[in-house]
Amino acid sequence: MEIATHTDFDDHEMVLYCTDKATGLRAFIAIHNTTLGLGMGGCRMKAYGSDAEALSDVLRLSRGMTYKYAASGLEHGGAKAVIIDDFDAGRRTERLLAFGRIIERLRGLYTTAEDAGISTADVRLMSSATRHVRNLPLEDGGEGALCTAWGVFHGIQAALEFRGFSDLAGRTVAVEGLGKVGMALCELLKNSGADLIVYDLDEQKVRAAQQKFGAAAAAPGQIHLTDADVYSPCALGGTLSQGTIPEIQAKIIAGAANNQLSTPSQDKLLWDRGVTYCPDYIVNAGGVLSVARRGAQFDLGEALARVATIRDTTQKVLALSKAEGIPTGEAADRLARRRLQA
Repeated sequence: MEIATHTDFDDHEMVLYCTDKATGLRAFIAIHNTTLGLGMGGCRMKAYGSDAEALSDVLRLSRGMTYKYAASGLEHGGAKAVIIDDFDAGRRTERLLAFGRIIERLRGLYTTAEDAGISTADVRLMSSATRHVRNLPLEDGGEGALCTAWGVFHGIQAALEFRGFSDLAGRTVAVEGLGKVGMALCELLKNSGADLIVYDLDEQKVRAAQQKFGAAAAAPGQIHLTDADVYSPCALGGTLSQGTIPEIQAKIIAGAANNQLSTPSQDKLLWDRGVTYCPDYIVNAGGVLSVARRGAQFDLGEALARVATIRDTTQKVLALSKAEGIPTGEAADRLARRRLQA
């Protein structure tokens, strides 16, 4: 695979292909930009169709982290890792430990954290092989998911205000993906008076949302078509594509998923259709904003207060987009680049 000429390569400072013969581990670590600090970002474990697919994912995700930190005012460098999962559960522990040992050899160039397929317990396991993991809460009580959902919730509120709505009461939000973040977001939305339409590949999660929140269920592959005020992608990325964007009924898109645009150019398609797209790395920054500084004890109240600043950041992006007549993704990138250049 050619990296330097790859479509998603963006002058990354370091891209590593990591293997461990004894455990069968295959992984990528990408460090995009360390202008603001050493690299930090989650590790994703997924059954990729090929190494090339995994490479593309880690390149896009790591770039997104650079811009997420820059826009959020944090002092970390953009980095990400992906482990290629082959569903060999018997070797999972050994592979996570092997990956931890690889991280340790980098001597702090990359600090890892949770992401899709990797839990807090997994990161805690890796911490027995490396010192370079994010500052973990004492117990995994779902604080990370709540903080991410809290940020998306504030992003949605900012977008509603931008479109002239006073609050969430009576608004309909279509939530795609009912993992920990998606379910936490549903609870926040329901408590604020919103009506919910939900979808997840796991039918049990859909039924749980129906029972707990009175949500309506969308048919498979149809949630982006629903007549909702807000579409909130909270599963894996790529749902906003040339095929789906012309079908979207919502006037606002704000969700927790990374890389929601199948390609960056899709931002212009949303702009042309009059859809207010809240860039993913702006509204899903709750996880990184919630991390306590090194050596400090995690405090949920303080974390939620930091995450609530996503509302102000989203407002700045939308205001710049309107003032400059540019798509919101371009406006977010411009704000992030200003900090990197400064």
